[in-house]
Amino acid sequence: MLAGCAPGTQADYDSYPGSAPGDQRVGTEGRAATKADVKERGGLFGGDGLNIFGGEEKKEGPGSGIGVNSFLWRATLDTLSFMPLNSADPFGGVIITDWYTPPESADERFKLTAYILGTALRSDAIKVSVFRQVSVGPNQWQDAVVEPGTITSMEDAILTRARQLRIDSANAQ
Repeated sequence: MLAGCAPGTQADYDSYPGSAPGDQRVGTEGRAATKADVKERGGLFGGDGLNIFGGEEKKEGPGSGIGVNSFLWRATLDTLSFMPLNSADPFGGVIITDWYTPPESADERFKLTAYILGTALRSDAIKVSVFRQVSVGPNQWQDAVVEPGTITSMEDAILTRARQLRIDSANAQ
């Protein structure tokens, strides 16, 4: 008989109608909302609210961290290290360089954008765009054609470096 009076868990309480704050109603019959209903529906700041004073931290799952293949990311940074870096987004997988003028030809400059498209170490997970400009006067540049093999050779160099990093990582363990 006393088993009916035993204290329940917080999850049990959250599922009772009327446990939600205020006079919230759910459904077409207008039953009193539960805390579980409110949490499922979400709020202005998401289902878990806004945490401004710290408190309980969420545990990071497998989806957190860098959003792309780490070997491709590091290999791309290594391969493009001779060029000045403009921006790098490890979650979106985009690396953009600034204009680079090779020392042997002061009348042309290059800019690269590398896109890492996935989490697998595969040849279709990297895409490089190369932009080339030639000088047509003092501080005047005009877009020029990039040789077709340049893009392929950059992608191949990145993939080769990524494979080396992966092999080095496996040997270190």
